[in-house]
Amino acid sequence: MKNNFLRILRTFLFILLGSCSIPSTGQEETRVVILGTGTPVPSAERTGAGVAIITNGEAYVFDAGGGMVARAVQAMEAYDIPELYPQDIKTLFITHLHSDHIHDIPELSLHRWWGRQERLTVYGPRGLAGYVGHMNAMSAIEAGIRAAGTPEQLVTDRHGYMTLGIEIEEGIVFSNDDITVEAFSVPHGNIRPAFGYRVTTRDKTIVISGDTTYSELLAEKAKGADILIHEVYSGDRLSQQSEFWQQYHGSSHTSAEQVAAVANSAKPGLVVLYHILFFNASKEEIVNEVKRSYDGEVVMADDLDIF
Repeated sequence: MKNNFLRILRTFLFILLGSCSIPSTGQEETRVVILGTGTPVPSAERTGAGVAIITNGEAYVFDAGGGMVARAVQAMEAYDIPELYPQDIKTLFITHLHSDHIHDIPELSLHRWWGRQERLTVYGPRGLAGYVGHMNAMSAIEAGIRAAGTPEQLVTDRHGYMTLGIEIEEGIVFSNDDITVEAFSVPHGNIRPAFGYRVTTRDKTIVISGDTTYSELLAEKAKGADILIHEVYSGDRLSQQSEFWQQYHGSSHTSAEQVAAVANSAKPGLVVLYHILFFNASKEEIVNEVKRSYDGEVVMADDLDIF
C-alpha cells in the first residue's frame, strides 16, 4: 500500500509540475511507464522486462516479459492511462528473444482479441517471425472455440488474434507523426542480434538499452537523451559469484561502474536502472556504485514507476 501511495503521489507531482512546461498544442507530455524490471529469476516484486512509452494517446511497448500485461493493467488503473489497456496496445518492440523479454507476447496478443480494432504488430530481431508464426498457430485453437461461442456482433475481427511479426535490422524501424523508433545493435554475449532502441517523440528522447554489456554505440545513441533506461548488475557483488557466472554476466550484462561510464559519455537527463541483477546487493548499494563515478541523476526503477 505504501509503495502504491508513493507512486501515485509521485505521478501527481509529475503531472502538476510538468504542466508548467507542456507545449501549447494541448497534448500531454510523453510518459514512460516501467512495466517490468526483473530478470529470468521469478520474483513477485519484479516481473519480466517491459517499458511503455505513452505519447499522443498511444502506447508503444518495448519488451514483453512475463507479467508485463498484468502490470499494464495495474498501471492503467493506478495512473488512469487508458492507452495501456492490453486490447488497445497495437505496437510492440522486442530487444531480443530471451524468455524474460517475450513471455507475454501471446498474453498480449490473445487479450480480448475479438474486440481489437487493430491487430498487434511486433518488431524484433531475426527469429521473431518464426516465433510469432507458431504462436498464431497455437492461438488459432482457442480463437476457433471463442469465435464459435461469441455472438457475431461482439467480434470485431474473427482473426484478431493473429499477430504480425516483423524482423528488423539496425536503423529507423518505425515512424509516424508522434514517434520515431531507431534500433541499434548491442553486445549481449553470443545473442545476435540483440537491440537497444532510441525513441524520439515530439518532446522527449528515450534510450532503452535492452540486455547488453558495455557498449560505446549505446553511449553514442544516448547522447543528450532525456531518459536512459539501462540494465545493471552489482559489480561489487559479482566477484562473490562463481567463476562461471562472473564470466557469463561480465560478457552479457553491464556493471554499475560500466553504466556510469555510459552515462558520463552520454550525459542523459536521467538514468533509470532496470533489469537488475542484485546478487544480494540492496537498491541503494547499486545506485551508489553508479554514483561513485557519475554525478548525474540516477534512480533504480521499480515495476509501475512512471517518469
